[in-house]
Amino acid sequence: MTITFSPPNIILDEKDIPVKTISSDSTDYKWGKIPSNRSIEELLQYGIINLDKPPKPTSHEVVSYVKRILNISKAGHSGTLDPQVTGVLPTALSRATRILDTLLLAGKEYVCNMRLHADVDDERIHEIINEYTGDIYQRPPMRSSVKRVLRIRRIYSVEIIEIKEREVLFRIYCQAGTYIRKYVHDIGQSLSCGAHMKELRRTRSGPFTENDFLSTLQNLYDSYMWYLEEGEENPLRNVILPMEYGVRHLPKIYVKDSAVDPLCHGAPLALPGVSKYTENFNKGEQVAIHTLKQELVALGEAQISCNDFEKQEQGLVANVKRVLMPRSTYPSKRKEE
Repeated sequence: MTITFSPPNIILDEKDIPVKTISSDSTDYKWGKIPSNRSIEELLQYGIINLDKPPKPTSHEVVSYVKRILNISKAGHSGTLDPQVTGVLPTALSRATRILDTLLLAGKEYVCNMRLHADVDDERIHEIINEYTGDIYQRPPMRSSVKRVLRIRRIYSVEIIEIKEREVLFRIYCQAGTYIRKYVHDIGQSLSCGAHMKELRRTRSGPFTENDFLSTLQNLYDSYMWYLEEGEENPLRNVILPMEYGVRHLPKIYVKDSAVDPLCHGAPLALPGVSKYTENFNKGEQVAIHTLKQELVALGEAQISCNDFEKQEQGLVANVKRVLMPRSTYPSKRKEE
């Protein structure tokens, strides 16, 4: 049985959302680089790993292992998992850590094994879980790192996979910041029998899923050693992904080559610099600003809705909030041939 409540749109690929073209501009391949063509050294600076966190170590310890394996000084993860929880832990490398904030608020999916403390009729279990779909009130548990105030979290969908005696296996897709352990406890209270979370695995974090380039620490180590000792890049390229992979869930604006360097200096994006855009954002929302080669230039805040593009001929489109591309990657002024 699947219970669904208004799941948000997760953009997994550009083909999943309409792209509106303003002008058919071309890009000069003397500047920049298609993300998939980056060297391994560049990926170590602007890469992200869809890491399969093992049980027992903390998320912080897992990131430390990644830094030691790759011999880099900086890495970070998005969405802390408790030591015994396994699954998707997006881990950004070096300068790519600047995109991690975009993943913190993205939706999460888990598979949970809930242990009931008494026998309960299956129909009653389905009924109560149905009540815990949509907007729910939740107070963070005692051991949480956030302030314990009552807050609303949205449960987008719940699928009961199997009920076997007192164990209930279910898949839940929820808003970021939902505590599954507390969710299970509250269901147990409503069932008047009590319940606890026996096992939990995260299967999605924003655009990352467990079926999409998921890698273990051992696989990362083996792939990197193979690259160092044999010069074979392909296994490591299947582990370290371009950072652009981590913002697939964001609306996108694609800019002309001439607009790239000003953006790298923090200048706002004006309408004449836009080539195309995805038709899925409103004023005030976060957008990813890309080159025509798909490179991530910056993260910005939309100053107009995507529906207003055709109504205007000039004006500001987005303010730059975080620059990802180094300055002078593109020329400050488009050179004439």
